Amino acid sequence: MALSLTLLGLDKVYPDSSGNDSRRIFEPIDFEIKEGEFLSIIGPSGCGKTTLLRIIAGLETPTAGEVRINGTPIAGVDHRVGMVFQEYALYPWRTAFQNIALGLEIQGVPCRQRRQLVHRYIEAFGLGGFENEYPRKLSGGMRQRVAIARTLITRPQIVLMDEPFGSLDSQTRNDLQEFLLMVWGDQRETIVFVTHNVDEAVFLSDRIIILSRRPARILDVVNIEIPRPRDRTGRESNRFRRQILQLLARHQQ
Repeated sequence: MALSLTLLGLDKVYPDSSGNDSRRIFEPIDFEIKEGEFLSIIGPSGCGKTTLLRIIAGLETPTAGEVRINGTPIAGVDHRVGMVFQEYALYPWRTAFQNIALGLEIQGVPCRQRRQLVHRYIEAFGLGGFENEYPRKLSGGMRQRVAIARTLITRPQIVLMDEPFGSLDSQTRNDLQEFLLMVWGDQRETIVFVTHNVDEAVFLSDRIIILSRRPARILDVVNIEIPRPRDRTGRESNRFRRQILQLLARHQQ
């Protein structure tokens, strides 16, 4: 079952070298993400998108405000939240199979059940025949599939994704976008997806949050009211793309 996510007055300020609070990352942010929603966050480089994800994941502490899951405040890492990082974060000494199994090992899932689950995900994620390969022997697309499988196999109800396809070539990126939508369509987790790519956000998302320069604030929230499957170059996709690019350009001048 997917969960809702609420951000209430989230603020983050980093101290300078003298210890004084001086570097404000974003202004207080209030927002609600619906159960099972695919929501993307876009904005200029350095505006705090990754910091926002890390706070939701419990990897950083906000200066003020709180994160709520289904209305209940959380503090620290929560097992219902999984995160996929931009740089795969795979362990080079573990095979694809062993990397995918990692979260299950931490959860104490028995060995036989763990092997069955991993084999199921290996096949579902198109990694059959590569399960015994180490990350250095896998393509970028395969490494990212392993990273996504490792997160989803533990069945988080909220999935945070920090530019997961940013380092891939355009064709591999498009293929993995399609693949992610297929997986999401089956499991319907709540997804919060950070990207710099407006086309990607329009293709994937139910809604898009647009952030300003730092200290970031929410400039707009765009509902992508296009039925799926979507045409990347269709009239409606291009209309939303122009709308978002124009908004970003106005606020970067």
